[in-house]
Amino acid sequence: MIGSRNVCRGVTRLLRNRGANLDSTPKRNLNLLEYQSKEILAGAGVAVQKFVVVSDKAQVAKKVDGFKVEEYVVKAQVHAGGRGKGHFDTGFKSGVHILKDKSKIADIAKAMLGNKLITKQTPPGGVPVNHVMIAESVDIFEEKYLCFILDRSQNGPVCIASPAGGMDIEEVAKNTPEKVKTVPIDVMKGISSSTAKEIAQFLEFDASTVDQAASEIVKLYNVFTKYDVTQLEINPLAKTNRGVIAVDAKVLIDDNASFRQKQTFDEASTAEDDPREVEAAKFNLNYIQMEGNIGCLVNGAGLAMATMDIIKLYGGQPANFLDVGGGVSETAVTEAFRIISSDPSVKAILVNVFGGIVNCAIVAKGVVAAVKNVGLTVPLIVRLEGTNVDNAKQILKDSGLKITSAENLDDAAKKAVACLS
Repeated sequence: MIGSRNVCRGVTRLLRNRGANLDSTPKRNLNLLEYQSKEILAGAGVAVQKFVVVSDKAQVAKKVDGFKVEEYVVKAQVHAGGRGKGHFDTGFKSGVHILKDKSKIADIAKAMLGNKLITKQTPPGGVPVNHVMIAESVDIFEEKYLCFILDRSQNGPVCIASPAGGMDIEEVAKNTPEKVKTVPIDVMKGISSSTAKEIAQFLEFDASTVDQAASEIVKLYNVFTKYDVTQLEINPLAKTNRGVIAVDAKVLIDDNASFRQKQTFDEASTAEDDPREVEAAKFNLNYIQMEGNIGCLVNGAGLAMATMDIIKLYGGQPANFLDVGGGVSETAVTEAFRIISSDPSVKAILVNVFGGIVNCAIVAKGVVAAVKNVGLTVPLIVRLEGTNVDNAKQILKDSGLKITSAENLDDAAKKAVACLS
């Protein structure tokens, strides 16, 4: 499924720009949880706090018993900021707790696991907490901001640094732009020790920590390249009582590198994603949940966008974006149909396929198989055109199923909307 989530993210942005009413569920990209990011950093020699992770209430006591530090921080692991100010659907307060009393950790972790954390950055109902990180709390003296990110305007990676860490970097850039430094990096040469030291000096590390900070910056850039990262954000990169430490980490990995980073992709959490989107990705289907009632099964992102636009033109609302792609198989079509049908808000399904690379007969066989396996409880409108279309239409006709054929996209959209009135 190389690149499939990249397609979905791009389409999501385009849909939002068009004013589409998307489901508020977070869309999946390979955005690692904090503990996963820190595991990668620690493996590369980057200084991070000691930590353990629990994912089962029965594990908590055992994991905590073997973990001894002076002060503990217990953090719910979700893809959302503002965890410390959040609350759980059970009424339990805060997704971040700092304490010295080890005996209380198990109760706090158990209060988080299996429940939904609600913050300003989550959907209204919150997101499930399936992992809790118990880490060593460190005394932070100074907070810095450091980020490596791919920048299209620079044709490669850049380092963004600010001595004003622990804050919203966008606000820092807006209000005090002199406190943000952007350093382009030659992807063929990498980051030199001298450049790393210049960045560390801009971050205002003092003489006692500047060399260690520079060393950490080089290590972080090595992680950025080794793991095909598109964004590696450390906020804060802190001066602490234990030296320079990456206290918090955000890592996004290029979807197109899934074949190189297979283990990382396999271990990525999908607990916060719409189950239909996760299932679709398994079959190389690009799926985005929306809030309409006409399910769409289309080949090609452009045609899918056009299909949704014309549905709205005639007063309907698309329930999803679903692109089966160019190398579609009968199995993929069947799975696409099953995923669309699993949405209880779908009251009609529109299949719109233009067979260039795709063989229309394969799509038709997939539709027939899907209807027979999944069942058809809503009107189904099918418009096919292109490669092997006559054979495809005959397959649909011979199936004996109740399928409404459409001559073109305009006709298909009208029939899909009309069957709901």
